[in-house]
Amino acid sequence: MTQTPHHKPAPKYLTGYPANLIDRVQHLIEQDRLAEWLLKKYPLAHAARTDKALYDYVLEIKNRYLRNAGLLSKVMFDNKLHDLQNALGTHTRISRQQGGNLKAKREIRIAALFKDMPPEFLRMIVVHELAHLKEREHDKAFYQLCCHMEPDYGQLEFDVRVYLTYLDAGNAPLWSDCTK
Repeated sequence: MTQTPHHKPAPKYLTGYPANLIDRVQHLIEQDRLAEWLLKKYPLAHAARTDKALYDYVLEIKNRYLRNAGLLSKVMFDNKLHDLQNALGTHTRISRQQGGNLKAKREIRIAALFKDMPPEFLRMIVVHELAHLKEREHDKAFYQLCCHMEPDYGQLEFDVRVYLTYLDAGNAPLWSDCTK
C-alpha cells in the first residue's frame, strides 16, 4: 500500500497514486473540506436517471467514437454491481446458440451510484466500459482509447476515486438531491 510521508496508509481507492496527491486529499478530509472541493468542481448531477436515458447516452458516445464496434443489446444501472462485484461498471459478451447461428449480445452495466453523480463522472465510466468493446485488457491501447473519447479521462478517474474515498468514510452522497 502506498504510504504518505506521515506513514498513513493510502485510502483504498487512491492506492497507486503519488503521495503528494494522496496528501492533498487527506488534508481536505482532515479539514472537512473534501465535499466543498468536489461540489465546487462538479456542481450539478447529470440528467440520465433511467436505464432508457442511460442507453441513449451510451449509444450517442458509442456512435460518435466506436461506430463499427457492434451493437449493444442492453445498457442499465445495476443496484448490486458496486456492492457485490466491487466494480463500477461491467461490459459483458454473451454468446447463445440460436438454430445454426451463434448470436452474440453485449451488455454494459453501470453501478447505480452513478445515477447521482456529475455528468463528467458518468461520462468517465461510460467511456471506460465502451473502450472494452475494442480493448479487453487495461493496457496502453485501452487507456489511449479512453483518452480519445474523453481527453480528461485520467483526471476524471482520479476525481471519481476521490469521491469514492469520501463515500467510503461514511459521508452522505453529494448529488443525490440534485437534478439538472
